[in-house]
This record gives sequence, structure tokens and C-alpha cells, in this order.
Amino acid sequence: MGRLTRTAGTCAGALALLVSFSLCPPAAHAQPETAVGMTGRFTSLVLPGAELEARPLTDRKAAVVVRVAAVYPHGTAFRYDLEYFGLEPGTHDLRDSLRRKDGSSAADLPPLPVRVNPVRSPGPVLPNDLRVDPGPRLGGYRLLVIGLGVLWGLGLAAIVLSFFFPRRAKAVAADAGRPLTLADRLRPLVEGAVGGRLSPGQLADLERSLLAYWRKRLKLEADPPAEAMAALRRHPDAGPLLNRLEEWLHRPGPGRPVDVGALLAPYRDLPPDALERVGGERGGGA
Repeated sequence: MGRLTRTAGTCAGALALLVSFSLCPPAAHAQPETAVGMTGRFTSLVLPGAELEARPLTDRKAAVVVRVAAVYPHGTAFRYDLEYFGLEPGTHDLRDSLRRKDGSSAADLPPLPVRVNPVRSPGPVLPNDLRVDPGPRLGGYRLLVIGLGVLWGLGLAAIVLSFFFPRRAKAVAADAGRPLTLADRLRPLVEGAVGGRLSPGQLADLERSLLAYWRKRLKLEADPPAEAMAALRRHPDAGPLLNRLEEWLHRPGPGRPVDVGALLAPYRDLPPDALERVGGERGGGA
């Protein structure tokens, strides 16, 4: 009988200890933390007294919102799963958001503190550093268009020059690497005669110089002038230019078109002072 009494006393003590532990306020444990707008939870929370429910949300400036997710009987108490989310940073007591379903007082509830942390760090919000975009480099598309226009203009100018002055360009390129000849000296005079820009005196001087040269070269100095002139007019090298000179002397002004290069072909291999040499030899012989 004594042993039974001792056993019953031990069980009663253990049961009292268990009940006291289950009714221990949550404040004895680590305080839950969450951030503003984030949901937090209490699970298997045993609270004494009649069944609890969340208070209706009538205050739009409430700092925290509580919802009873689930409730289970737990002896003379109830076990709850609570969900909450904070609207304002700080420490809040969830007891303020709960009430008894039967309308009895909830003053015997233990504290239910939760910590709601701010989303941003404390202190005033500073604006981001102002960064000025330098924008595109001056020019860009406009500079490209101008450059292409300049290149197009240079190409057009080169085409026009090559079209209007093809022979001159070829002559300059060909003459760049060879020495000066008698044909080079006679070309401006012949071109002037073709264009009617030489006076009769200039034409006569040119004709006398050519006659003296060809008579010396063809050994016609002893022949009568008339016979020598007739022979020179028939000669394939001397005749073309001399005949043209006679035509220009008797019919001044622009004449019919001629091939200046063909007229000067016999003089291309002669030195530029060939006419002066003949004049000097004649002066010395006299």
C-alpha cells in the first residue's frame, strides 16, 4: 500500500511538471524575427484558457496582422498554429491581435513578442549619385556622311578630269621618265598654229628653221630653192609639218583638225637644240 502511494505521488509530480512546462510562455524561448511584409509562424503553441481567434482588422494603421492557421484541443488548453506578418518595423506582442471566442478576458495569456526588421538600413534614404551621360561623340553619323560626300566628290572630279584631259594626263605620265626632245619644244608652237594663236611672223620663223634643218640633213643645200622645196614637200618625214605650215601661213586662223602627235613623230628622237645646231653650222660656214 505504501509503495502504491509513493508511485501515485511520483506520477502526479511528473504530470504537474509536464503541465507547467507546456504552459511556459514563448518569451522564454528565442524571439522570432522576420522582415516587413514577410510572413512568420508560431507552430504547436499551447495557450491556456478558452479558444482564441484573431481580432478583426479594423485599424488600417495596425503594425502587425495575425491569422489563426490551425487550432487543436490540448487538455484544458488549446494548441495553435499562428501566422503573422509585420507592417511596421519593431517589436510587437501578438496578444494584442487575439481575443477569446466566448468573449472572456485574455489577460492571462503569456507575452507573444515578435521582432519585425526593416527592409532597408536605418537612416535617411540618400539618392543615387548623379551620373551624367556624356552622350555620343560629336559627329557620328553626320561626320560619316560628310566623309563619304567628300570621297564621292573627289572620285567624280578624277573621272571628269580624266574624261576632258585624257591625252594630257597620259602625256605627262609618259614624259615623266624620258629626256626632253625637239618634238617637246615644237609641240606648243604647233598646237598654237592649229588653234590660230601664232602670228604670221612666228609661223614664218618656224618654217625657215625647219627648211634649213631638213636641207642640211637631206643634203639639198646645193639644189635651187624651188627644187629643194619641192623635194622637202614630198619627203615622208619633212613634208607633213612643212605642208601644214604653208597652209597656216596662207590661210590664217583655226584650220582643220590635225594629229599633232603624227606631225611631230619625226622629231621625237632629235635633241631639243637640233634647229640651233643647224643655224650655228650655217653661220660658221658663211
